[in-house]
Amino acid sequence: MKADVKTLDNKKAGSVELAEEVFGVTPRRDILHRVVTWQLAKRRSGNHQVKERNAIRGSTAKIYKQKGTGRARHSTNKAPQFRGGGVAHGPRVHSHEHKLTKKVRAQGLRYALSAKQADGKLVILEQAALDEAKTKTLTAKMAALGWGDVLIIDGGELDENLVRAAGNLPEVQIMASAGANVYDILRRDTLVLTKSAVEVLEARLK
Repeated sequence: MKADVKTLDNKKAGSVELAEEVFGVTPRRDILHRVVTWQLAKRRSGNHQVKERNAIRGSTAKIYKQKGTGRARHSTNKAPQFRGGGVAHGPRVHSHEHKLTKKVRAQGLRYALSAKQADGKLVILEQAALDEAKTKTLTAKMAALGWGDVLIIDGGELDENLVRAAGNLPEVQIMASAGANVYDILRRDTLVLTKSAVEVLEARLK
């Protein structure tokens, strides 16, 4: 399939041929969900923890004798039913990461790219670079192009001026093609790929 190529000045710069097996497949929501869940699980720190009864500071002596008081039988006041006692079955430090095969991860990236192409939210850019690191300049160019919440992926090294200009714009995310992932592609409204990024992604996913 063919796609038009634009410049940051909103001018046409020819066209590019997109691989059908990367940008033209029918997305499966279950695969996208699996990949996004896998990504977010890896990001979780897993350091949530509460004190169980063995971590509470205090005596382990029996609080009163077993019989003759007319009260329930108890041992230490570090038991969960007492104020200041340990928490029963609370969260412990652990990793939330789980395995996902490379084949499913690659397929998820194909589906994400194809979904953006099918929705008309994929833009091919000649080059992602600015002459000066000015946020005002980048904002004006984005307004002319009709971009709002956007992810820009470049195939080579990122342009320093563009990265600095987008530093104060939370709605703009810039990354190299090596970091292209399903979650960031789906959470942004518009996906912008440079011609070099298209070449790199097609070589990676074909």
